[in-house]
Order: sequence, then structure tokens, then C-alpha cells
Amino acid sequence: QCNLTGSWENDLGSKMHVFKVDSEGNFSGEYHTAVSSTTKPIQPSPLVGSQHLDKDGQCTFGFTVNWKKFSDSTAVFVGQCFTGDNGDEVLKTSWLLREKVDSLPSDWKATR
Repeated sequence: QCNLTGSWENDLGSKMHVFKVDSEGNFSGEYHTAVSSTTKPIQPSPLVGSQHLDKDGQCTFGFTVNWKKFSDSTAVFVGQCFTGDNGDEVLKTSWLLREKVDSLPSDWKATR
């Protein structure tokens, strides 16, 4: 059964720590990205999310990261947890990043 509580690292070296998943599937934690387009030093950022607590353990989840400590952007991640044949837990995710822009005509370039 997949349990998001704990530390995770992706292929680029970004690290996520989920403090605890409660009985309803809600969780909070910290995300330390390894990549950024800002010139400010990267700092760990707060995250909040929710996961389905499915009996088969291969649950879907989503979380939001507010990069407020070093950037004017917010990211949302959605994914699913899988347990491999060797018992290792793997998270597969997709994300959207919204950067702050100065005007409505610039909206087209704000989301990646």
C-alpha cells in the first residue's frame, strides 16, 4: 500500500517531504525544488494536498506548492502512487506552474 508520508526525490533532484497523511487523506509538507527560473536562492516551500485512500494502495493525489519564499509563482501537482514488483513505491506526477504577470494581456504566458 502506498503511503505518501515521508521523503521523496524526483529525477531532477527536487525533494518533497510529506509530514503525515491523516485519516481523510489530507496532508501537508515541504517541497525543495532543484530547478527554478528565478535569480533568487531556492528555498524549501510549503505544500498542502489530498490523496484518495484506496484499498488497492495505488491512490491518486494532488497538492499545491506556494513558492512564496523566493518566487511569485504557485504550482499544482497531480499524480498516482504505484507499488512496483520489488515493493518500491513510485509517484508519477504532472504539474502546472502559474507565474505572476503584470497585466491581463500577458496572461497567455503565465502558465507552464
